[in-house]
This record gives sequence, structure tokens and C-alpha cells, in this order.
Amino acid sequence: MTDTIEQKCISKGVKLTDQRKIIAKVISESKSEYGESDHPDVDELYNRVIKIDPKISIATVYRTVKLFEEAGILTKHDFKTGKARYELNDDHNHLIDIKTGEIIEFVDEEILRLQKKVAEKYGYNLVDHKLELYGVKKKPQ
Repeated sequence: MTDTIEQKCISKGVKLTDQRKIIAKVISESKSEYGESDHPDVDELYNRVIKIDPKISIATVYRTVKLFEEAGILTKHDFKTGKARYELNDDHNHLIDIKTGEIIEFVDEEILRLQKKVAEKYGYNLVDHKLELYGVKKKPQ
């Protein structure tokens, strides 16, 4: 993730208030134990944000997340959990363990080439993609 949310906001002309900067910082710092995004939902974001500035309302967090999503800065995921989860919009895929909810982010050049090939086959230029794989961890043998 080379661009920060703040850099993406500047490049897309999204005004950054002090409260939006805090929300952007919290999203940027949302990491799992593996250093990948932990894909927080709005409630999780709100609980983290109010530790920095208790005056920020949950409505402000909702509006800011929606603004960032509409600007193409954040990506919204469902992951079949019933809650929308968010992360910085960049080029990676997800493998989701349906038993534990663990989410593994990965980049695979072969998959990207295949996606482009499929789009070209049907007369399209690929402009975006989203790949979510769902599975259950194999037991060690």
C-alpha cells in the first residue's frame, strides 16, 4: 500500500477536516497480527476513533467512510459476515476462512494476468477486480 488515505484524498480532491484525518489515520493503522488490514467495520472504527477524539460521532465515522468509499479510496467488503468491512483500495485479493473468519490478503500475478485475459476475450479493458476465495484450513497430516 504505497499511498496513504491522506495522499489519496489530496489527489482526488477530498477535503480533509481534522476529524476526517483522525478517521483516515485509524483506518491506515488497522492491522492484523500479520501486518495486513484487519478490515474493520464502522463500529470497530468508531471505537478506535473515540479513543483519540471522543467528540467524533458515529455519524461522522459513517459519513467519512461513505465519502472515502465513493471517492474510490476505500473498498467495502462483505466477507459473508453480515457487516460491511473496509480497507484501503489497492490491488490484492482475499482468502477467507469460513470457520475462523481469518482473512489472508494476497497478490498473485498469474491471477491478475488471467483476469486481464478474460476481460480482453470479451472485448473489455480491465479497470478493477475483486477476488474473494472462501475455504476451510486443511488439517495437518
